Amino acid sequence: MSYQTPLGTSMPHASCLDLWREKNDQLVRQAKVAQDSGLSLRRQQLAQDALEGFRGLLHSLRGLPAAVPVLPLELTVTCNLITLRASLAQGFTEDQAQDIQQGLERVLETQKQLGPRLECGLRELWDSVLHYSTLLLEVLPALHHLAGLQAAVWLSTDCLGDLTFLLQTLNGNQSEASENLLLLLKTWSPPAEESDAPLTLQDARGLRDILLTASAYRQGLQELITGSLPRALSSLQEAASGLCPRPVLVQVYTALGTCLRKMGNPQRALLYLAAALKGGSTWGPLLLEASRLYRQLGNTAAELESLELLVEALNVAHSSEAPQLLIEVELLLPRPHPASPLHCGTQSQAKYLLASRCLQVGRAEDAAEHYLDLLALVLDGSESKFFPPPSPPGPCMPEVFLEAAAALIQAGRAQDALTVCEELLSRTSSLLPKMPQMREDARKGTKESPHCPSWVSATYLLQGQAWVQLGAPKEAISEFSRCLELLFRTTPKDEEQGPASNGEKGCVSDVALQQLRAAALISRGLQWVAIGQDTKALQDFLLSVQMCPGNQDASFHLLQTLRRMDRRDEATTLWWRLKAQTELPQENAAWSLPLYLETYLDWIHSPDRETLLEEFQTSLPEPCDL
Repeated sequence: MSYQTPLGTSMPHASCLDLWREKNDQLVRQAKVAQDSGLSLRRQQLAQDALEGFRGLLHSLRGLPAAVPVLPLELTVTCNLITLRASLAQGFTEDQAQDIQQGLERVLETQKQLGPRLECGLRELWDSVLHYSTLLLEVLPALHHLAGLQAAVWLSTDCLGDLTFLLQTLNGNQSEASENLLLLLKTWSPPAEESDAPLTLQDARGLRDILLTASAYRQGLQELITGSLPRALSSLQEAASGLCPRPVLVQVYTALGTCLRKMGNPQRALLYLAAALKGGSTWGPLLLEASRLYRQLGNTAAELESLELLVEALNVAHSSEAPQLLIEVELLLPRPHPASPLHCGTQSQAKYLLASRCLQVGRAEDAAEHYLDLLALVLDGSESKFFPPPSPPGPCMPEVFLEAAAALIQAGRAQDALTVCEELLSRTSSLLPKMPQMREDARKGTKESPHCPSWVSATYLLQGQAWVQLGAPKEAISEFSRCLELLFRTTPKDEEQGPASNGEKGCVSDVALQQLRAAALISRGLQWVAIGQDTKALQDFLLSVQMCPGNQDASFHLLQTLRRMDRRDEATTLWWRLKAQTELPQENAAWSLPLYLETYLDWIHSPDRETLLEEFQTSLPEPCDL
């Protein structure tokens, strides 16, 4: 709708101003009717009509020379347009920045100060406008409202320096003594609107409260990520005490739970998570944090239940409530970063966490089913690609296959484990370099599939154990031999770079390779024992001790074999060495092994070490120097 003014006048006639104001108020009421409408299509249509109405009204107002008596209405219409447009789009765009800039330029036009400032940025425009606004008291309420929207734009785009400057200027204090964003927002007191002022969708004071909550929450999350836990706790508590709709309050309580858990106060963390869970919230990050907290508390059943609920929650498309036609806290929050505690990942990542935890705590049957579900989820294309969980760092896809096979063997499902191993071999064997080239490629640092030999070797190892479970020692020995043949042709990638400290990734890879070799040798040795070939078993156990001196399982199996073969002198020497090792304080290893390998090593662990040492001691002669 367009309104004209008499020619030759510098400002619209009073009746036109009244009509424009009435139109603004009508559009505000229409938008509020749209908000209260329960029908989504009707709501969308009413809101869109109101948006077009505000756009047309603003076009009419800006078609005239800027005049101080009209500025309060023009700026109010600008604010209503920006608010409605941002809420419908659920975000700020360049259009909102242009609307703000044009509004500021209109203020400067009334002061004959626009000329060279057309090239200024928004920060400089605000500096100029707020300087002259002290002369325009009737414009101040609408101008502070527009400043609140500018603050929302800058907060949502992380322009915190510009936002701090704006708030300092609004508070009449540009000194560096007040750079605390939360303090500046609390200090900012927008002027109260007159009772006969044009209607607004959202007033400046309500917008200030939204900004305060969003700023406190964003600041708390950032401090939580960087490890400033006491400051994060203070900021998040500030956010929780502010204007928080229920969905945001769940997020804040979850972050508070994370913060308190990391500060070593799990009981207080549990109170916040319990409050967040009230009302049946199935928000993914909340369930993930609950699982972490229950794990810290040692409540395995509750931990796994939380992970199961997380998988279900990520499998269901939740219908969110229609957003308010206002600037809300959610609109000003960033998307969760992978490093954020509020990032829960995908359904496949959650499924992996559940499967791996079941395997770690000994729930093999559940682990096997979850791993099979995960493989089906990834392989049937439901998720285009499996990305390992970012925190803690998860495995790549071949290692997930290996863990699945280990879980199936642990659950007594050897045939299914063989099927999984065959699937993995079909996907990785083509990547395996020719045997004569392997050492040369390792020497040259070839980057193509550097872990592939280890994956294939581990697959042969697990296939061998599956055949053991099926009672087929010859097939098992064949698979263990294939594993060893490949491992002995594989050069550790750090071998020619010199020794590395235990904390370095290269050393961890080298240790895993050593443990793989030891596991294969011990496993084959045990099968030689099973078919009565003690001499061949002795060779494998001796070699495993040489390859991995720190592996006590190899030494104990060697001791049993020497004793069985009546080689008393060698057995006695080994016994004294083992006894001395068991009396030394055990140091925690600074490296970790893949989960499938940890699981496998448990299978070949000697459970009766102390009994064996005691039995052997009773048959020993007096101690002698070795």
